[in-house]
Amino acid sequence: MFSAVLTPHRSLGRTGFLAVMLAIGGISFASGVFFILLGAWPVGGFFGLDVLLVYWAFRLNYHSARAYEEVIVTPSELTVRKVSHRGKVSQWTLNPVWVRLHRETDEEFGIQRLYLVSHGRELTIAGFLGPKEKLSFAAALSAALGEARRGPIRSGLE
Repeated sequence: MFSAVLTPHRSLGRTGFLAVMLAIGGISFASGVFFILLGAWPVGGFFGLDVLLVYWAFRLNYHSARAYEEVIVTPSELTVRKVSHRGKVSQWTLNPVWVRLHRETDEEFGIQRLYLVSHGRELTIAGFLGPKEKLSFAAALSAALGEARRGPIRSGLE
């Protein structure tokens, strides 16, 4: 009835990453050479260090982008499967009849948090989506949950 795989958004692709790193590296190299020519040679090494730190930060960011959530709704089950950036899998299976989708909304910023509630327990979902994406996802998931609650629709041809 419904299936979605939610992944973190990364606005900088491989080509953009290379362009940014080349720009930072070029500026850092030119600045380092300038300070070495002025006689402040210890400062030159620090300009290479900042490039390494920026590179490490980007690599860490891309590594965390491996995380994802999978949400599947069938007439009898709602399955939420979360996979961390390290590959750790957590899975919940709920009855769609008893699940309610709750939203925390801010007037200015839109949906801030989506979570499923069943039997007094909460499960946060779609945490890395933006407010507009959360709104779209919530609408689709709500429709699927409503359809699951109504049960299978039979045609009059039987």
